[in-house]
Amino acid sequence: MKYCELTNGALDSNEVREYLAGGDTTAITIRIPEHLKSIAAEKATLSGLSFSAYVRTCLLNDLLDFERGTTR
Repeated sequence: MKYCELTNGALDSNEVREYLAGGDTTAITIRIPEHLKSIAAEKATLSGLSFSAYVRTCLLNDLLDFERGTTR
């Protein structure tokens, strides 16, 4: 499924969330500045999350902006 298919209104909010959060996991490698990773990991810990969970949460929040009418 493509992003435009998620935003066209064919699926309700819960179906979109289930689709994005579901499925098999995959390992990825991202290259970011060490300082950015350190600060993000600290923020994640303060929020009670692992770094991976924090990144997933940020991605989901960004991808679901269309629900709030705040797409960029």
